[in-house]
Amino acid sequence: QVQLVESGGGLVQAGGSLRLSCAASKRTFSSGAMGWFRQAPGKEREFVAGISWSGSSTHYAESVKGRFTISRDNAKNTVDLQMNSLKPEDTAVYYCAGRQRRVVSISGNEYDYWGQGTQVTVSS
Repeated sequence: QVQLVESGGGLVQAGGSLRLSCAASKRTFSSGAMGWFRQAPGKEREFVAGISWSGSSTHYAESVKGRFTISRDNAKNTVDLQMNSLKPEDTAVYYCAGRQRRVVSISGNEYDYWGQGTQVTVSS
């Protein structure tokens, strides 16, 4: 069973940066695409960023393009999300997710593994 553990969340002022990290418990991490999703209070979960199994292909939600960068290290079984120029509307619980297929999907229903989430709060 693959387990995903997120870290790096916290409180930051608008315009600041945070780096989220997700560590996987098993080698199977390297065979599938990974993604970051977020869910704000009262809102549905939404796709933020995804990266293919090789790391050669990335996808971003329009709302974070140019500000967020996703990366992965298959040797360390980790996937990171660098978040710059943060805005109050980025406030949410951020979830790391993994799937067995190699290509990114923007649908959370197509991911097989989920972390417990980490809170990101951006103050104005």
